[in-house]
Amino acid sequence: MQDTGHILFDAHGCGSDRRTILDEQIKTGERSFREVSEEMWGSLNVPFEDGFEVMEKSLEIDPDFQTFHQFCIKNNIPFNVISAGLKPILRKVLDTFLGEEESAHIQIVANEAEITEDGSQWKPVWLHDTAMGHDKQISMTEARAEAELTCEDGTIPLIVFIGDGVSDLPAAREADVLFARRGLRLEEYCIENKIPYIAFDTFADIEKEVKAIMVEDEKKTGGLGKPARFNPRANLWRRVSSQKSSPIFVAASPTMEDKMFLWPNQFSEYKPKSIAEVVSERLAGGVTA
Repeated sequence: MQDTGHILFDAHGCGSDRRTILDEQIKTGERSFREVSEEMWGSLNVPFEDGFEVMEKSLEIDPDFQTFHQFCIKNNIPFNVISAGLKPILRKVLDTFLGEEESAHIQIVANEAEITEDGSQWKPVWLHDTAMGHDKQISMTEARAEAELTCEDGTIPLIVFIGDGVSDLPAAREADVLFARRGLRLEEYCIENKIPYIAFDTFADIEKEVKAIMVEDEKKTGGLGKPARFNPRANLWRRVSSQKSSPIFVAASPTMEDKMFLWPNQFSEYKPKSIAEVVSERLAGGVTA
């Protein structure tokens, strides 16, 4: 429920007053997220294990997160953490709050870190050479491509993103379904930019919505109903991939782009011949016009 970095900065680094000023600089665009983050992490002077002690005492996990994650495991839904923070901290937090066995199911996509043994230097090793340091839009694109490779039947996967803060803004437009924690910056951004989203307070809200999406998706992609509301391209792919694809394909009325995506080697656009071309072909074949 709290930001791991903020707890460290307030207890062993720049302090809450300076952090508030730095957060405002990000929001106004005065400084980049990466630049401000480097100052925050660079302000720390505490060994890793000592720093984790304050996190363990101060952090609270969402009361319904573990139940939701077990639901994902049971239903073979891959769950990844995509974070602007530091991977060693996040892994330690997940191992502690979930247990190492359950934590092992979660892939973490985040920045690495160089931390001296005495804790006098903390330096992020950024995942991307961008103003964000970790551009979640890039990570979302990569995650989608990786997920598609695991779908042996050609199904296009449904990508669900759950977020709350500033670093989540680049990913907001990349998800098929977007959850934004109520009252925080990601929700504000979605409202400002008219981006469809589902507000949530706890992961119980998310589990309820995901279950409803699964039911709707199964009904509409399993038959000849309307395209799935959340992932229409997946619906199209599943229909045309079947042995009875032709009549269903016509009913689905895919766009030119969809046709070329589905059958790149077989699809060709019909181009009517001009009168001159027809005459030329007939003359070449010895037929008088």
